[in-house]
Amino acid sequence: MSAWIRNYGLYMAWLVSLAATGGSLYLSEILHYIPCNLCWFQRIFMYPLALLLGRAALKDDRSIAGYVLPLSVIGGLFSLYHYMEQKVPGLDSLLPCRTGVPCNVDYLDWFGFITIPLLALIAFVLITVLLLMMKRFGEEPEDETPAA
Repeated sequence: MSAWIRNYGLYMAWLVSLAATGGSLYLSEILHYIPCNLCWFQRIFMYPLALLLGRAALKDDRSIAGYVLPLSVIGGLFSLYHYMEQKVPGLDSLLPCRTGVPCNVDYLDWFGFITIPLLALIAFVLITVLLLMMKRFGEEPEDETPAA
């Protein structure tokens, strides 16, 4: 498993970011769902991940994890708050969206709990976990053969 993560973790993180970016664009440009303010913040953190992880995957630059982890973690925090705002009664009154679409509106609500912010949160968590595992398993143990 560690060899698989070391070899393919970066590519998997890139694919997750591409799927999330593509899904976001599909919902807004094809289905004409208007993004709320919190959706825009999540996009601000996800879209660069698709570009940065793609470049890193093409160049096999595994050092990118330290640079993109903050984007992934902060984007995940926005997604978590957005999801809680949709599902926890009364939380939407703390920081309400004052312009455009209200942030507590569910465009899609599958099975009573799967919403757009939850899908974004899953993507951010997957990217974060893959990058952390890649960093952990990417550190090869030093060769302990004695020098001649």
